[in-house]
Amino acid sequence: MIDLGLDLYRVIGLEADRLGIDAYAVGGVVRDHLLQRPCTDIDVVCVGRQEGGEVHIGIQLAHAASEALGGSHVSVFKNFGTASFRYTADGREYELEFVGARRESYSRDSRKPIVENGTLEDDQRRRDFTVNALAVCLNHDRLGELIDPFGGIRDLDAGILRTPLDPDITFSDDPLRMMRAVRFASQLGFRIADDTFEAIGRNAKRIEIVSAERITSELNKIMASANPSLGLKLMQKCGLMQLVMPEISALQGVETVDGKGHKDIFFHTMQVLDNVAGMSDNLWLRWAALLHDVGKPGVKRYDARQGWTFHGHEARGAHMVKRIFKRLRLPLGEEMRYVEKLVMLHMRPIILAEDIVTDSAVRRLLFEAGDDIDDLMLLCHADITTRNLDKQRRHRENFELVKRKLVELEERDRIRNFQPPVSGEDIMTTFGIGPCREIGTIKDAIKDAILDGRIPNERDAAWQMMLRLAADLGLKLRE
Repeated sequence: MIDLGLDLYRVIGLEADRLGIDAYAVGGVVRDHLLQRPCTDIDVVCVGRQEGGEVHIGIQLAHAASEALGGSHVSVFKNFGTASFRYTADGREYELEFVGARRESYSRDSRKPIVENGTLEDDQRRRDFTVNALAVCLNHDRLGELIDPFGGIRDLDAGILRTPLDPDITFSDDPLRMMRAVRFASQLGFRIADDTFEAIGRNAKRIEIVSAERITSELNKIMASANPSLGLKLMQKCGLMQLVMPEISALQGVETVDGKGHKDIFFHTMQVLDNVAGMSDNLWLRWAALLHDVGKPGVKRYDARQGWTFHGHEARGAHMVKRIFKRLRLPLGEEMRYVEKLVMLHMRPIILAEDIVTDSAVRRLLFEAGDDIDDLMLLCHADITTRNLDKQRRHRENFELVKRKLVELEERDRIRNFQPPVSGEDIMTTFGIGPCREIGTIKDAIKDAILDGRIPNERDAAWQMMLRLAADLGLKLRE
């Protein structure tokens, strides 16, 4: 017997008894309860014998349960025989979904099933993994009874993901389950059973019938997990990465010329991503970590004197970000621009750390990174993956110097998000001119002078420079 720990289950069970329905909590809520993980999505499967078809009894029980729990609004999806409502308990908001037990069949060219009435076991059989096929009865006389026809508890204890049925059928029927397999492996730290993983490899091409939005939803859950590389490495190993993100798949491999090889960029990227994940929950910073070296294969060159070079990979990578985001249906607004910026700038602090750290170079970095400077520095810190301890120590010491310079110059010169103290409107008003090339010339010269430290970031100094530059350009003060 399993106590799911919330009074709402008892209320649902009593309403199910009153309506002559067998009700079960099924899937993730049972799995997460047994793993002692929080879960606010509750799926209730209903089995009954009412005339008119079982697919509608989920809607019937949802209305009754909502009324008994205080009358929350019920959203009904009649074509699917489902209904849902929200309920708050113990300071948490729960999403409860009710559905009649069903069995499913699929056609080869679609992951949308043909749905028919079914038994509880039919419903458990259609689930993706045995650990998600666990059911707990909610009816009063059987409250807490566990129904586990496929060995889900055994697999839960062993930390294994396997399908209730033949995995080739499971993944061919609904290819999104392959992404869910690597997502659960990443989130839960579980191992995918050998036969299940081999079936993913055999059916990987089937992912092409799944919408980009559904794939990316799973990708973002992998990226948000404690160790994102776990799921991404599995995607690479089974062939899903080549189909979903070929640019990342292309990072794997080491080329050798004259006995000189370069590090495997794929595994370096995975380490950087996990390093970032250990320091930040920011999903878009994690995406920047994943894509920071994505431009390297396109610019890789071998030089007899220098060895392997990747000159310009940051600009190539930043240019690729929009294409990748567009294909994956990721947001194309400020999130994408943030990732582009970090990919473009990720080498700058490293180059600074290896060179003489001038005030001018640090000011320019502050100016270009703006409010994202702290995230950029975190990414660059995560990018230090060398196993050479002396090199690692030297990198970190130089990095600390750059960070101190950033703080000092920001406090002194207020460069972050700075705008030149003289605006284009000031120039037009002072010299009685309209928009023209000379205005941009003056503004850029003032900006460069401030960033180079030739004048302070103050209006008086900038104004005097504007007057000198305008005179050189033949502009006269407005009379």
